[in-house]
Parts: sequence; structure tokens; C-alpha cells
Amino acid sequence: MSNELYDVTIIGAGPVGLFAAFYSGLRSMKTKIIDAEPAVGGKVRYFFPEKIIRDIGGIPAISGANLVANLKEQAETFHPEIVCNERVVNVVKLTDGTFQLTSQNGSIHFSKTIVIATGSGTFEVNRLEALHAENFPEAIYYDVKNMEQFRDKVVAVSGGGNSAIDWAQTIEPIAREVHLIYRGEDFKAHEESVKALKKSRVQIHIHHEISELTGFNNQLSATTLYCKQTKTTKTISTDALIVNHGVKVDLGTMAEWGFELADFGIVVDDEMKTTVPGIFACGDSASYSRKIRIIAAGLHEGPIAINSAKKYLEPAAADEAMISTHHESFIN
Repeated sequence: MSNELYDVTIIGAGPVGLFAAFYSGLRSMKTKIIDAEPAVGGKVRYFFPEKIIRDIGGIPAISGANLVANLKEQAETFHPEIVCNERVVNVVKLTDGTFQLTSQNGSIHFSKTIVIATGSGTFEVNRLEALHAENFPEAIYYDVKNMEQFRDKVVAVSGGGNSAIDWAQTIEPIAREVHLIYRGEDFKAHEESVKALKKSRVQIHIHHEISELTGFNNQLSATTLYCKQTKTTKTISTDALIVNHGVKVDLGTMAEWGFELADFGIVVDDEMKTTVPGIFACGDSASYSRKIRIIAAGLHEGPIAINSAKKYLEPAAADEAMISTHHESFIN
């Protein structure tokens, strides 16, 4: 156990937490990052390393893996302490105002303030529920780390959200055929993505869901689809199946730390303050009116949370950091 005290501890090392750590350095705050996953990057690292991300201003297109690598390099500018493979399960405010954070493995951390940037919490993918799905583990993908494995293959993508549509369009140029299977009708995705999908050669099967997988010697060869409207089935040739049925998210014990919670996270005000003084939240962890859940919005909220933490520690401090190009670390 280390008694070292940090100015701010950021729980969560996804894109928002990493950028918050960089900004914390601009504010000369001694910073620690703690994440439950084995490496930084959050869901982007786990689910979308090869997915192209386009919703960050000034970056027309970047892969998830490159985005995480850049954010990690940027976060390390001011040498924060980064701790992975530790899930914080308890937070106690001590009599002197210091927070004591306890990890699942028993490690203890001390911090003057806390910024929560855990997204929606820890996650577990929703597995495909279909007859014989257990027979084809090597043909079913819940995350994609290498697109080349789909070259010249017939690929089915199941889901109707942004991730499913993005993967269908990303794989379409290299696959022989791509099928998008969605049990609904109105895709839950960005309008432009849906328009582009409908203009592509992706074959769309709305009102359908996967009912059975078939093959030989654990090699997938076909997928049976059930139409919820007509109550009929059809079979499509399939070499590989990508499943995007969402994730089960878990705030864990954070729900017991005294916050006011909403349907989609921890309630914050316009300064990213939670209802617990000294604890702030940003990114998908935070909930407020007219919230926009994209990475770019979280990259804005992180600095707000850090500025609020700085003012909590030093009420006379400036409201925000100087522009990074004026910071002494970047001036030759």
C-alpha cells in the first residue's frame, strides 16, 4: 500500500480519461489514472481498434487503435501514474477531506479529488442467442482486430446501431458479400451512415434475426434468418459473423458512492460536479440535459471536470488552463 497523495485521480483510461490526464498536466496537478482493463483505451481499444472514427473535429478519419495510441502518448506528456487491471470498488472520504480509493485486489489509493471517466462502466458483450451458435466460436466475432481476415469472404453483420452499420460499410470493400441483419426497421445510427449504407452493396435484411447457424467440422457455412413480419425463414451463405448486439454495462459499486444517478449515468451540473463535493464526472459517465454521447463531447467535458477539480483545491486558481501552445513545456 502506498500513502502517496495525488491532486486528482481519474477513474477510467478511455479516450476521455486520457485527454483529461493531459489537461490535468497543463494545470500542474499531480495525476493518477486507474482502469479496470489490462490496457488503456476503453471500449475503443477493445471493440473498435480497426474501426474508422470520424466524429472528432480536425481528424477526418482515424482508426481506433491509432486514436488510442495518440491519446496515450499525449496523456503521458506530464507523466501521470497509470494503473491498469484495477477496478475501484470503494471510495471513502476521510476526515481530512482526502479520498481513499480501494481496488478489487485490495490496493489503496489516496487523492484530493476524483474524476470519473469510466464511460458506462465495465462491460460485457451480449452474446448471440441462436441454435448451434456454440459450434462455431472461431467464426463469430464480437470485436474486430484484423479486417484482412474477412477478405473475399461472405460476412454477415448482426445489429442495427452505429457499430454494426460502420462495420458493414468498412468491410464491404474487401469482402465478397456483406449482409446486415437487423430485427427492427429504423436503424439506431447516424442519418448519414444509414444513407451511405443504403447506397452501398451491403445486402440489408430488416425485420430479421438469426435463428440458426449451420456448417461442418466447426466451419460455419450458412446462417438461417427468421422474419418477424412474415414468420418465414431464409438461409444465406456465411463464412463469418460479426455480432453487435450491444453490451451489458455495470457501474458496479459506484452506484453506492452517494451520487445522484440518472438513466444514463451520474448527474452533473455544467461544471461536471457530481452531488459529492470533490468528485467530478465526464464523458459517458456523466448525465445532464442535452448530453451528446460522442468522443468529441467527452474530450470537451474532461477539461471542464479538471478545471473544476483545480478550483476545488485552489479557489483562487485561474478558471482554466492556458492554451497548450503557450505552456512552458511546449516552448523552445
